[in-house]
Amino acid sequence: MIKVLIVDDSAIVRKILSQELARDPEIQVVGTATDPYVARDKIVYLQPDVVTLDIEMPRMDGITFLRKLIKHYPLPVIVVSSLAPEGGDMAMEALDVGAVEVMCKPGAAYTVGDMAEQLKMKIKAAARVDVKKARSHSQAAAARPAPKRHSMTRTTEKIVAIGASTGGTEAIREVLQRFPLNCPGTMIVQHMPEMFTKSFAQRLNGLCAPEVREAADGDTVISGQVLIAPGNQHLVLRRSGARYYVRVKHGPFVHHQRPSVEVMFNSVAKYAGANAVGVLLTGMGSDGAEGLKNMLAAGAATVAQDEKTCVVYGMPKVAVELGAAQHVLPIDRIAGKIIQLVQEHASRV
Repeated sequence: MIKVLIVDDSAIVRKILSQELARDPEIQVVGTATDPYVARDKIVYLQPDVVTLDIEMPRMDGITFLRKLIKHYPLPVIVVSSLAPEGGDMAMEALDVGAVEVMCKPGAAYTVGDMAEQLKMKIKAAARVDVKKARSHSQAAAARPAPKRHSMTRTTEKIVAIGASTGGTEAIREVLQRFPLNCPGTMIVQHMPEMFTKSFAQRLNGLCAPEVREAADGDTVISGQVLIAPGNQHLVLRRSGARYYVRVKHGPFVHHQRPSVEVMFNSVAKYAGANAVGVLLTGMGSDGAEGLKNMLAAGAATVAQDEKTCVVYGMPKVAVELGAAQHVLPIDRIAGKIIQLVQEHASRV
């Protein structure tokens, strides 16, 4: 049983989360707390495996509490925040501080049922996270200075598609901070709620040489630019003549996710084929594994993150077991391998 403590000043939210999580036989809600001071005492007494944490609370905000918790009593923390534009920046700060996941409160972007299913998955993933290891990766990536950027974008014929979930925000940063200014056109699906993805893209844009932004429907895929799938929208590749572009659209959840890595990978397999590199990073579940296999079958080069550097070795593990990953590498070698594969492709055409 995974022991969970719910920290939220809203009685309604505490009740809803408690009821929904109690339906899962692998999860036990051991307690709730109305603010960080109550949470502090209950964490010591109840010793939960995972904490869900609101950001805006009385007496002490969630970010301040998270900083103290990670420093003195490191635990996997999932930030459950209301959906608001300013909340996106706060969620990114929470990830920087040490939260392993962020998601929206019920009623903000999902039905209670959809939100509960995603939260259950995230709790199970978070329970497997080595917080100290994940934090050390985050600090190492954050320590690298942001490169200077000079405008350089052009239509690309090589597509890079990257998928990630739990632990993916830092893994993606690790990859993109090693990308050159003229990186191949890149599409990314990171399991993350609506509005948070825009702040995530903006944060990466300030840290990386290429331009990084949230994708908009119809965007052309060009070298020197990275497109992040908007939360609650699927990101798919399309082609018109020599031009690659993306569609951003609604659709059913796939592997309980929207955006789904599987949906993106399948579209890249169909429209880019051998002109693509597929990369599957840390995350729980199997989203993207079959899609990566489809990319490989279509002639694409494929890469998966190795177990040692994954926060959660789920999605990449399934891909490896399916024989979908040609290269299995630690996170600090993945960017270099992507560029190598792109250059090898360019030399053959």
